Amino acid sequence: MDIDDILASVDRDANIQTPESATLDSQLLTRFWVAERAVSELLPWPASLMDRMMERVRRQIEAIEDLAASSADPISTTNNTNNATLNLKLSILQTDLARTQYLIRSLLRQRLAKLTKHSMHYLLLISPNHNSQPTQSSQSSQTQQQQPEDSVPTPDDMSSTSPLSPQETSFIHAHQTLLARHHGSSFLGAFPPQLRRLDDNAGGTSMVQGPEGKEAVFVRCLVDEVGVVVPPGDGVEEEMVGTGMRMGDVWVVRWEGVKGAWERGEVEVL
Repeated sequence: MDIDDILASVDRDANIQTPESATLDSQLLTRFWVAERAVSELLPWPASLMDRMMERVRRQIEAIEDLAASSADPISTTNNTNNATLNLKLSILQTDLARTQYLIRSLLRQRLAKLTKHSMHYLLLISPNHNSQPTQSSQSSQTQQQQPEDSVPTPDDMSSTSPLSPQETSFIHAHQTLLARHHGSSFLGAFPPQLRRLDDNAGGTSMVQGPEGKEAVFVRCLVDEVGVVVPPGDGVEEEMVGTGMRMGDVWVVRWEGVKGAWERGEVEVL
């Protein structure tokens, strides 16, 4: 048995679908990981991709355990050639598993760092009913008993536009609630009730800060042509499409100008 046969048998044993689909998912995970690290905004959670990758990780762990048990069995390892083949397959699977686990762990750490940095921003983003105004009587009574944790919105679990996974939604709500209670017991409790909210926007200035959308990123064009969007602001009154990128071009552009193209798969972040 040569090395090509060994690698083919590893692909057949380790993947839940075809080796080609596993390779494509690995490339997609790597691209998403690179993009997540390059931009400050939390990117939409790729639920189907992550479900497939976690299932492959589970099956790879099972395959590694079976091979390890076979290589340790003195009856099945009497042939030195078979023993060397098992050890090689085991080494290949362990290396591939370690690479996949590194990508997943690094991706989750990066997303958790963004969530904790802009926790209130993302909670407001996934809580569309938070801004509904109460009646005058209930508003005055609530103001007298206002606490910092009262400004923490309850996320909408049924939202189809949320960029967070269900686990991230639960984490960010618990994190922000604990943080609000800590602020209240530390210093906000001594403030007047109307100044205890963590989402105050009095005077037209919001206390909640989100990620920077005007940051520069390196992108490569993957289609024939992509127009870079110029959003309103900086002397531009209405959104317009600026200079177009050609296939294979690598540009440094603002993230807000190519965010839509990235979501459509027309560019990749480098």
